[in-house]
Amino acid sequence: MSISSEDVIGCYLKSVNDGARFNTPYSYWLLRDCLPGAALEDVHELPFEVPDLDGVSGKRELHNASRTYFDQANQERFPVVRAISDAFQDQRITGRIADQFGTDIKGGYLRIEYAQDTDGFWLEPHTDLGVKLFTMLLYVSKDKGHRDLGTDIYDTDKQAVGRTPFASNAAMVFVPSDISYHGFEPRAIEGVRKSIIVNYVTDEWRAREQLAFPQAPIS
Repeated sequence: MSISSEDVIGCYLKSVNDGARFNTPYSYWLLRDCLPGAALEDVHELPFEVPDLDGVSGKRELHNASRTYFDQANQERFPVVRAISDAFQDQRITGRIADQFGTDIKGGYLRIEYAQDTDGFWLEPHTDLGVKLFTMLLYVSKDKGHRDLGTDIYDTDKQAVGRTPFASNAAMVFVPSDISYHGFEPRAIEGVRKSIIVNYVTDEWRAREQLAFPQAPIS
């Protein structure tokens, strides 16, 4: 049975309603059960090629040529990509995001990345501040050995002060600011650490081919 955008909308709105907010060292939320189970399974099994780090890490943009998005082409190929993209473009979700997380995404654009991280991957502390209006890091992996592979949280001195649980179908949400430092401390990764990264970005985003709906700003 194919997953519809309505299934995704209902499930995600419930996860937002049930989410927990934390205020230190900045405001962020932890959500559970973000996607319907069947959708999560389909996302986990998407046949995208796992990129080769080639010994280089620290920033995702170092590997721009091999990154994967829920873009127009992949929406045509995979029904679950279309369903999730349609859901996060829908006013019921965009309105709830604006109200719950206190961010103005009107006029912005949806961008969803499918990330597959392997051993040797790490990310330096960064804030996402700039053209990103909203960030959700939704964990897809089902491997129990990935429990310690959550997002690292830093204070303004870029000192690690916490780590989110890496639970399948759970997510960390925050609104980028000048203190929203997060990253991924170097540590062993067995297999592939899978996640989807949901952003709403401003019209200044240059790589329009990455956007889910490059001709349709959030209304």
